[in-house]
Amino acid sequence: MGNSYAGQLHTTRFEEVLHNSIEASLRSNTVVPRPVFSQLYLEAETPGTFNSRAENEEEEDEDGSESNSPPVPYQMKAPPEGCCTTDGFCQAGRDLRLATLAAEPLEVPPGFLLVGAKCPMVADTLLVCAVDRRFLPDDQGHNALLGFLGCCVGCGQKAFRYFTEFSQHINLKLITQPKKQKHLKYHLHRNAQGLLVRGPALRWRGPERGRDTEGHVTSEEHLPNPLLPSHPTHPPDSYAVGSNMADLPPLLTNGNHAPLSIQPMSSQPPTLTNGPGRPTVIGFHQHSGPPKKRHRGWSPEALPPAVAEPIVKTASSSSSSSSSSATLSNGLRAELSVTVPDQLLHTCRLQPVIFKGHGVLPQLHGNVEEVRVSPLLQSCYLSSQCLPRVYQHYGPSPIQPLSTEMQILLTIYYLVQLAPDQAPLIEDLEQIFMRSWRESHLSEIRQYQQPLAPTAPSAHPQAPPAFLGLPPRLTLPPAQALTPAQLPWLAQLAASSCGEGVLVLGEQASLGLGLTEAFVRLMDGRLAHTNYVVIICVAVGKETQSCVVVTGKHQCRALTESMCSPAEGLAEIQQQLSSGLAQELTDYCNSLGPEGDVDSLLDSAASDSNQASPLPSSQDSTGDDKYRVDWQEVRPIQLAVARKLLSHVCAIADSSTQNLDLGSFHRVHFLICVPPSEVTFQQTVLHLWNSGVLQELGLDQGCLSPREAERYVVKMDQNARAHIDDLIQEAHRNTYTLYILVHDHAHWDTSSGAFTAGDCGLGLVDILLNSRPIREASNILILHVTSFPFALQTQNTRISPYNEIHWPSAFNNDVDLYHERSRYFGVSELLDSTHSGSSLPLLRCDSSFESMASALEERFPGLHSAVIRTQVLIQQYCVALTAVWDRQAGGSREPALHKHTSVETLEIVQSLLTAPQRCPAQHGHMVLLRIPSLALARWAHETLSAARRRLELQERFEIILGVPSQGPKISQSFTNRIKVWLKVEDVGWIPRTYLELEALPCILILSGAEPLGESLPRSLKYCDLRVICSSYLQRTTLEQELGLAAYLVRMENQGSQPPHDPGPGSDLLESDPDKLSSTDNEEEEGDSASKPDQPPSQPPQPGPEGGPSSSAPGPAHTTPPNPQRPPLQTQSQPRLQGQPQCHRRPSRSTSSDASSPRAPSPQQSCSWARGVSRPPSVLLPKSLYDIITASDGSGLPRCTSFLPHLSVAWASSFRPLLSKMMTCTEQSLYYRQWTVPRPDHMDNSNRTEGRSDNYHPRRLLLSGPPQVGKTGAYLHFLGILSRMLIRLMEVDIYDEADIHQSSLVDSVQYHPAGATWPNPDIMRTMAFDYTIHDPKYDDISPLYSPLYTPISDETPKRQEDVFLRRRTSRIKLSKFAAYNTYHHCEQCQQYIGFNPRYQMYESTLHAFTFTHLRLGEDIQIYFIIPKSKEHYFSFSQSGGQLESMRLPLSSDWSSDCIKSPIFMATTGRHEHGLFNLYHALDGAAHLHILVVKEYEMAVYKKYWPNHIMLILPTVFNGAGIGAAHFLIKELSYHNLELERRRRSEGAGPAADVWPFIILADDSCVMWTAMDLDSHGGPMERNVSLKQLLQHTEACPDLSRYALCGFRKWNSRGPGVATPTGSGQGQGSVHPHREPFSRGHLHDFVLLNVALSQHLQYDQSRFTCDELDFTLRAHSAGLLVCRFNNFSVMKKQIAIGGYRTFIIKTKMTDVPTSVQPSQYVCAPDSKHLFLATPAQLLLERYLQHTSQRLFPLSARNYTHPVLSVDCYLNLGPEVTVCFVSSRPHAVNISSTGLLFSGLLLCFCDSILTPGFLKNFHFLKGATLCVIGADRSSLRQTVVRLELEDEWRFRLSDEFQTANAKEDRPLFFLTGKHI
Repeated sequence: MGNSYAGQLHTTRFEEVLHNSIEASLRSNTVVPRPVFSQLYLEAETPGTFNSRAENEEEEDEDGSESNSPPVPYQMKAPPEGCCTTDGFCQAGRDLRLATLAAEPLEVPPGFLLVGAKCPMVADTLLVCAVDRRFLPDDQGHNALLGFLGCCVGCGQKAFRYFTEFSQHINLKLITQPKKQKHLKYHLHRNAQGLLVRGPALRWRGPERGRDTEGHVTSEEHLPNPLLPSHPTHPPDSYAVGSNMADLPPLLTNGNHAPLSIQPMSSQPPTLTNGPGRPTVIGFHQHSGPPKKRHRGWSPEALPPAVAEPIVKTASSSSSSSSSSATLSNGLRAELSVTVPDQLLHTCRLQPVIFKGHGVLPQLHGNVEEVRVSPLLQSCYLSSQCLPRVYQHYGPSPIQPLSTEMQILLTIYYLVQLAPDQAPLIEDLEQIFMRSWRESHLSEIRQYQQPLAPTAPSAHPQAPPAFLGLPPRLTLPPAQALTPAQLPWLAQLAASSCGEGVLVLGEQASLGLGLTEAFVRLMDGRLAHTNYVVIICVAVGKETQSCVVVTGKHQCRALTESMCSPAEGLAEIQQQLSSGLAQELTDYCNSLGPEGDVDSLLDSAASDSNQASPLPSSQDSTGDDKYRVDWQEVRPIQLAVARKLLSHVCAIADSSTQNLDLGSFHRVHFLICVPPSEVTFQQTVLHLWNSGVLQELGLDQGCLSPREAERYVVKMDQNARAHIDDLIQEAHRNTYTLYILVHDHAHWDTSSGAFTAGDCGLGLVDILLNSRPIREASNILILHVTSFPFALQTQNTRISPYNEIHWPSAFNNDVDLYHERSRYFGVSELLDSTHSGSSLPLLRCDSSFESMASALEERFPGLHSAVIRTQVLIQQYCVALTAVWDRQAGGSREPALHKHTSVETLEIVQSLLTAPQRCPAQHGHMVLLRIPSLALARWAHETLSAARRRLELQERFEIILGVPSQGPKISQSFTNRIKVWLKVEDVGWIPRTYLELEALPCILILSGAEPLGESLPRSLKYCDLRVICSSYLQRTTLEQELGLAAYLVRMENQGSQPPHDPGPGSDLLESDPDKLSSTDNEEEEGDSASKPDQPPSQPPQPGPEGGPSSSAPGPAHTTPPNPQRPPLQTQSQPRLQGQPQCHRRPSRSTSSDASSPRAPSPQQSCSWARGVSRPPSVLLPKSLYDIITASDGSGLPRCTSFLPHLSVAWASSFRPLLSKMMTCTEQSLYYRQWTVPRPDHMDNSNRTEGRSDNYHPRRLLLSGPPQVGKTGAYLHFLGILSRMLIRLMEVDIYDEADIHQSSLVDSVQYHPAGATWPNPDIMRTMAFDYTIHDPKYDDISPLYSPLYTPISDETPKRQEDVFLRRRTSRIKLSKFAAYNTYHHCEQCQQYIGFNPRYQMYESTLHAFTFTHLRLGEDIQIYFIIPKSKEHYFSFSQSGGQLESMRLPLSSDWSSDCIKSPIFMATTGRHEHGLFNLYHALDGAAHLHILVVKEYEMAVYKKYWPNHIMLILPTVFNGAGIGAAHFLIKELSYHNLELERRRRSEGAGPAADVWPFIILADDSCVMWTAMDLDSHGGPMERNVSLKQLLQHTEACPDLSRYALCGFRKWNSRGPGVATPTGSGQGQGSVHPHREPFSRGHLHDFVLLNVALSQHLQYDQSRFTCDELDFTLRAHSAGLLVCRFNNFSVMKKQIAIGGYRTFIIKTKMTDVPTSVQPSQYVCAPDSKHLFLATPAQLLLERYLQHTSQRLFPLSARNYTHPVLSVDCYLNLGPEVTVCFVSSRPHAVNISSTGLLFSGLLLCFCDSILTPGFLKNFHFLKGATLCVIGADRSSLRQTVVRLELEDEWRFRLSDEFQTANAKEDRPLFFLTGKHI
C-alpha cells in the first residue's frame, strides 16, 4: 500500500494531507485517524509540516515492536525463473555493492542521484541505487514527492515506478513491506580520491529528530563528516553562545494531543506572540500526521518519547490562546533548550566547558557568554567510529567500531585517572579508543596485520598503556557487548573510584534535563570538588546520548584557553589590558601585605642603597681580552649537509623528468626569505656576509659592507612582493642562471593566501612562493629550511619525500662521527637532564610561582592566565631585585621578602647582578623572558625598567624589549661597552642582532606569538618560559619554544662530563657563601674542587682552530665558531677576528701539579667564561612540564603525539604512535600518511584529480634541530653548487704537446702566416711529414723518416701508460660546444627530440642494398630516418624505397647550411658521445649520421630519437673502427654515383655534385681558430664548427685535395714543425708557424670520396686505420692538407669507444687475463681458443711481442722494418718504414738503408719479386708473412721467390688463437740468409 499512489505526483497541500489520512485508515482497523482539517488548520504553517512523520513506527519496523505479538512477515513476489538471487547483486547478475563499485565509473541519468540502500540480509553492506532526486528529501528533510522512480546501476534497467518492484530487482529480500523511507539510507558521493563513499543520511523525517550522528546540526555547530579529519580548527565562541528566547520558537503540537504526564517546572509559561490572528501552540511536533504504518497500541493520546534536539519553527499567536498551548511545562523546555544561569562566573568562579558527545546538544540561551561548548569530544567519537580504509576494502567484516556505550565508559575511565589539576587531552582519549578497539578485535585484526605492518610498525601494542586506567574487575571481554541498560551502573561504578572528581548523571530523560541539573548543582556549590559531570541518557527505543560538563576551575581555564588559537588569545589579552580589566589584578599584586606594596619597597630600598652603595655601579670595561672567531670555517657536519643538498639537486637533474638541467646554467644567484623579524633579518645578513659565499658566487662587487648585502635577504612582509617579482623577471631574462630561493624558518607561515590575504602578512608565502611564475620557472629552485617540518609533511604536500634532507646525528653510541668535538644540546637532551640525579635538571618548573599563579587564577577567573602569570612573574622579579640589592646593601628586608618571590627567581636575579661584578671586563649573562603578548611584554619592560631605575641599577644590567618589527635597543653606555669588547671604531655602530649581545648582562623580554628564528648568544643562562599558557599544545609550538634554549656544547671544555652536568666549573649561582637555598651551593663546591691546568703566566697552547696571540698575558679563551650562536662581527669591520675572550676555568687535570693549591686566577672570576659551555636552564609552567616530561606508550615524550601544527589535522584516529626508533625520514612518512591540511593551509589546494601526489619537482626541504647550524649549511651549499656548475661547464680536454719533434730548423715559409686557404701547387712542393706527432699514438711503432732523428733518452711508453696518464686540462665549454645526452637546454630540445614537452619523433627503418668487390656479395644496410629528416633523402615514387642520400652541388652555398654530411662511427657511448651538434653548428642545417652496430641500435635510438642512424651489417658486430670507416667511405662513393646519375637524369650537372664527407670522432667537443693580433703574434679564439666547415668548404680548388684535416689542440700554442724542401722526402723541420702542412690526419677528416675512390679503408683493422689510409693516400699521389690555423679539442671520455677491446676465452664470456704470447699458437695444436676476432689478436700480438719477433729492430731507428702496402703497429720499440708496391707510388728513398725485417700482410698480385729485390736487409733480419690461411702463405712464398733469400722452418708457422670456425689468421716467419 505504500506505493499505491506512486507515479501520481500530488503537489497541493490538501491532496497531500488527504492522501496521508486515507493511507493511515487503510493500514489500521482499530484507531480512527486524525481528521484532515485538524492537520490542516491546527498545526503550524511551516514548509516542512506536511512531510513530517511519526518516527517511533519506523524504529519499531527495524527494531521490533514492543508488543508480544510477532510481526507479520511480508510476502514478496517470487523472482522470475533463472534470474540471479544472490545478495548484493541485481536479478541480472550485476554487482551492486558499494565496496565493489567504489572505483567504477557509473552512468547516472540526468536528474538522478546515487543513494545507498541497506540490505538486511547482508550486514554493513550498501547497495548503490540511482533514484530521481524529486522523490528524495532535500537537506532539510522536505520536498520529497510521493512515489518512486529509479534505475539499476548494475544492468542499466530503467523506469522502476514502484519501490516494491525495484527492491525485488536488487534482491533486498525484505521481511517487511518495502518502503523507500526505511531502506534508502544514505547519499553517495565521490571523495577527493575519486572513490564512491557513503555520505550523510537521507533525512526522510525532516528536522525533528536525527537517529544518526549525522543528523540535524544547528546554526551554531558544524558537525564534521566522519570521513573527514576529526579535529576542527579552532572552535569559535559561537559554539558556546546560544540564541535568545526570541530566536528560539518552541515546538508545536495539536492542542488536544498535548503530553499530559510531564509536570511543569514553572507556574508561568512564557507567551510568545508573532503577530495577530492565530493562537501560538507550544508543544512537541511528534504527531504532525498519522503514522505510515501504525503499530498495535498506538493512539494519538499516547505519550511520545522525548526528542533530543530542539526544532526551530515560527508560529503566529493571538491573545486568545488555547489552554493546551499555554500549559507547556518548563521540564519539556529543558529538554529542548537550556537556560544558562545568570552570574555563573561570579558565583562559581569558573566558566564551565561543555563537551558535545553523542546526540545533539540542546541549544543554550540566557547567560551563554559564560559557557564554552567544544566539539572536540564529539569529533573524537565520530572519528573513532570510522574504520580504517584497509578494513573497508574487504567488504563485510566482523570488525566493528567501538559502540557508543563503550566510548562513554572509556571516557569516564580516562577522566577518573586524571590528576586533580590535569586537563584532559583529546589525543590521549583517541589512543585509548584505538587500543581498546584493537584489543577487542585482536583475532579479526590479525588477518590484516600483514599489510599494516610496513606502515605502522608500532601500531599493535601487546598491552594497553598505563594511562588507560581500566580496573581489572571492570575489564570487559572482547566478545561481550555492552548494552545501554548496563551503561549507567557501570559508569557509576567507574566514577566511584575517584570520589567526587567525576559525577555521572545517568538517570536523565534528556541531555537538556541533565544540563539543567548540572547548572543547578553548580550554582548551589555542590560541585566544588567535582571536575567533570558526565550526563548519560539511556531510553528504550532511543540511541544513547551523552555529554561532559567540565566544572574544575583549573580544567575549565585550560580548556577555554586551548580552544582559542594563539592569535585569538593574544587579541583577548590585548582587549583585557586596554579595557582596564587587569587593573584590579595589578593593584592586588602590588600589595605585599605587612611589607607594604612594591612601589614603597623599591623606594625604601633605593634610599638605603644611596646610603650604603655596596658596589660601584660601573667598572672599567677595558682589558686585554682577545677576540677571535673564524667566520670562514664550516663545521664538518655542516659540510656533510651541504653535500647532501647538492646530491639531491643532482638527483633532480639526473632524473628522467628533466625538470632541472644543471648543464645549462653558468652561475648561481639566490634570495633568502626570512620571517618578518628585524633581528632574524640582520643576523641572516651577517651570516651571509661572513660566510664568503658572496665572493664565491661573484656577487660581492657591489657589496662593500653588510648593509649592502641586504639585497639578498628579504623579510616576508608586504615589501617582499617587489623583491620576488624582481627575482621572477630576472630569472626570465637570465635563463642561464640558476636561482635558489631559500625559504628559511619555513614553518612560520603556512596559511593559504585565499584565506588570509592581507591578514597581518600571513599567506604571503603561499601567494609569492607558490605562484605560477615561480612554479613554472625552470631555473628557480626552492629550498625550504625549518626546524619543524611537520606542517609541510601532509597528504597534500608539495615536497617529494625524496627531496627531503634531514640533519644527521653527529653521535652514534657516543662516537663523534664528524670529529667536530662539539655536541648539540636540544630538546631531547633537556628532557634527559630531568632523569639525571647527579645535578639540578636544566628543565624544571617553579612550584612557588605556580602556587601564586593558581591562587590568583581562582581569584580572577575572567582574566587570561597569561595576564595573571605575567603579573606574578614581574612582581617576583621586582621583589627579587629588591631582595638581592638589599642583601648587598646590608639591609634586613631580605628574609621577609622571600615569601613574595621564588627560589628560582632569586637565583636568576642574583646571577644577573653578581656576574658582572666579579669579571674585570664586566661580562655577564642573558636572561630570557618569553612573553608572547606584545602588550604584556611592553608592560613588563616598563615595570622592570622602573624598578631598575628606582634601585639605580641602570649600569649593572640592561633590559631589552624584543619586538619582531625592530632590532634591540640598548642604552649608549652598554653599546660603548660592547664596542670596546669588539674593538669597533665606528662611532655610529649599534648592535642589530641578539648575537652581538654576547656577554652583556641583560634581561631580554622576547615578544611575539612565536619565535621567528632569532638566535641567542652563548651567554644565555636562563630561559624563563613560565608565562607560556596551555594553548601551546601543538608539537611545533612547544618544540620551538624549547628550541630557544638549544645549544652547541664544546666537548673539550666538558671533558668526560655530560653537557647538562654542571661540574666543577659551572656557576649555577653567583652568590656569597650564604646561599639562598639548599640547591644553590654547587658553585661553592665547584670553586673548591676545580684546579686550573696551567698558571696564568704560562702562554696558551694553540687549539685546533689556531692559538691566540703570543702577547696575551693569560690563557686565551676561544669560543668555537657556531653558525647559529657566535658573537657576530661588526658591520664596520667585515673581517674582524674576535670573540669576547674571558678567563675560563680549564678542566681539571690529572697531572701531579694539579693537586697543589693555587691562588685564585682571573679565569675563575668571570662567571660568563665558566658558564659559556653550559646550556641554559629552562623554566616551564607546571602543566607543560608535566606533559613534556611524561612519556607515551612508545617511550617518546607525550608532546610528540600532539597535533603537529595548528594548520593541519589528523587524517584518522586509527593511527599508530610515533616510535622511538623512527628516523627522521620515517617520521616524515608518518606525517605524510596521517595528517591532512586544513582549509586555511596553503597545501589544501594542492590536489589533482587522479593523482596521489602533486609534488613540485624543484622544491627541497632541509630540516634540522633549532640552532644546530642550518644557516651555515645552506650558505655553504650555495658555494659548492656554484663551484659544481662551473665544474659542469668545464670538460677534460686532452692537452698534450706533439711528440717526435725534431730540433732541425729551416727558414722556408711556404705560405704567409695569414694565408686564408692553401695553394695546391705550393702544397705539392712541401714534403710529407711521415713522423707521427699525435700524442695518442705514443705507444705505437714510429714511422721511419730520414728527416727525423729520435732523441736518445726518449723511452717508449706502454699503451696502458698512454691511456691512463694522458695529460688533460679543465677547459670551460664555449657556446659552440658539442654535448652529450645530459645536456637539455631550451634551444636544442627540439633538435635532440628527447623531452616530454616535445612530441617524440617518429622514425622509419629503410633498407639500402649496394655491391662491393671487397665484401664479395650484396650488402643490405639499414637507415633509421626520423620523419623530420626525410628531406635529406630521395625515395622512389612507387613504393617509397630509399634510393639515395641527397647531396648538394659544389656551386651551392648558403650561410646557414653545411654541405658535407657528417658521419660519426660510435660504439658504447649512447649517453656520453658528443652527438648534439646544435650549438657547435650554431643552428645551421646539416646532415648528421650516427654509424652504430646492429646490437646497439635500440639504445642509441632511445637516447637520440631525432638522429639519423646507419646500422652496420650483422657481420660487423665484432669488427673494429676500420670496418665502419670502410663502409662509410664505400657507401658514400656509391651514393655519389647515384646522385650523379639522378642529377644527370634531371638534366643537371652530374660532375658538380659535392664529393666530400666528414669522418668525425664522437669525442670532438670544441674548435678553435688562430688569428694574428696587432703585433703579428698568434691569438686563439673559440669558433663554431659551422664557421670552421664553411671556411673549409669555401676553399678554392678544394676538389684537388683528397684529405683535409685540422690540428690537434694543445695549450702550448700552434707551433707546427713542418718538414721543408722540394721533392719527395727532402728538407728539414722548422718550428715556425706554417698555416698549412702535409702529414697525418686524425679524428676529424674531410674526405673527398671521388678522388679516393680507388683507396679503401682496411675493413679488418682495429687500430691505426687512419695512419694506414693516410700513408696509402699519400703514396698514391693524392694531396693531403692540414689546416693548422684551426684546431680540434677532444674530450676525455673514459667510457666506450673503439679503443676498448675485451679478450675472453671460448669457455666463458667473462673477460680473463690472457698473456699476449697466448694470442697465437702453432697450427693444429691443442690450445686455449679465444673468443676474439683474429685480426685483433694479431694486432695485439704484434704490438706486444714484436721486439722478440724482430730482434734486430728493437730500438734501432736506422734499421727499420720494411712494411709493404700496409702499416701495422709493431710496438713502440720497433720502427716501421712504409712503402707502396703500386706503380708510380710515392715512397721515401731507401738508398743505402739496411732493413732489419720485412713485413708482408695480405699481399696481392701487384707485389712482385722484383720490387722486393730493390731493398736490402741485415743478415739475420726477420721476415713475417701474414695470410688468411696456410695455403695462401705458401703461395705467397712461392710467388715472391722468398726462399731464395729467406730461410723457413716448420716451427716458424703460427696462427691466431681462434677456433677453425672463427677463421684464424696465419703468419710465417723466416730469417734472412
